[in-house]
Amino acid sequence: MTLTVLSVAYALAPVAPDTAGGAEQVLLELDRALVHAGHHSLVIAAAGSQIVGDLIATSQLPPRFSDAARRQIQRCQRLRIEEALQRWEIDLVHAHGSDFAEHLPHCGVPTLVTLHMPTENYPTEAMLARGPETYFNCVSASQRRRFPRIAAMLPEIENGVPVDELQARHAQRNFAVALGRICPEKGFHHALDAAGRAQVPLLLAGHVFPYEYHQRYFDDEIRRRLSSQARFLGAIGFARKRRLLTAARCLLVPSLVPETSSLVAMEALACGTPVVAFPAGALAEIIEPGVTGFLVDDTEQMAEAIPAAARLDREHCRAVARRRFPVERMVARYFVLYHQLTRRGTPGQRCSA
Repeated sequence: MTLTVLSVAYALAPVAPDTAGGAEQVLLELDRALVHAGHHSLVIAAAGSQIVGDLIATSQLPPRFSDAARRQIQRCQRLRIEEALQRWEIDLVHAHGSDFAEHLPHCGVPTLVTLHMPTENYPTEAMLARGPETYFNCVSASQRRRFPRIAAMLPEIENGVPVDELQARHAQRNFAVALGRICPEKGFHHALDAAGRAQVPLLLAGHVFPYEYHQRYFDDEIRRRLSSQARFLGAIGFARKRRLLTAARCLLVPSLVPETSSLVAMEALACGTPVVAFPAGALAEIIEPGVTGFLVDDTEQMAEAIPAAARLDREHCRAVARRRFPVERMVARYFVLYHQLTRRGTPGQRCSA
């Protein structure tokens, strides 16, 4: 059965291979797989997004975000959704944004909302107010345990990464690496402090989004810690990320909030690189202490774990990633769910605004 799937991205982030967000990376993998399998993939995302299927673009993202700009973009996104539902025979809507309640209209088309963010990002009343054709899924067991029990919650589908594409060979070098969105909850100042304490160079890469509090965090906590031994690379593409992860002594993940998943930790293991992390959410499920990395409680323990991580078996890390985190498994589970929800629902039914 050929499907027409309308994917809806988070309104304030572009969808592209170099985007740091896990939600955007999962959406990209599903879009690519849908097209490859002969399905029709429609994606509503910010102008400039790079999609394999058909992009339905919303507004250009502003240089700085404000509440007014956010509301305008969400209005544009809702309009694009309604236009798509009127134009095409949509079998399923798959929403990836934490702001789904702001723009998803109530309609007769089966809708899946994947919850990529921590519980606190989703008002319970917004989830309960959705119609009978709306379903939710988490991306890890630890995340699902933190959500309230609701009838529309489906079993979690764990994220995956392109393990085969991450199988590169580069000589290991004497540096640690940290990657991700540069914002307070990611705690990258702890990684900088730990690497400094361990006297190991650190390369930090990631995107500073135009939120005022993200930029203030970079200026107040990151910039002053940079030096010749602690460099900020900015946003990087897939090839450079693979090269850095493969050559690094270890990946540092000092997250200060419960991670719903951690694609970068999975990517590091696929590259053969151990992970040193705070035991935040799903990170405790991803890392096997003393085998594929270490779980630590503070900056001092992170510093102590950096040299120990270099002694772990890198080929075993790769083998674990091949067994546990292949993106093909994630895609296959979503495809099964797509067909199940389509059979339950009434595909192609028109939406009323």
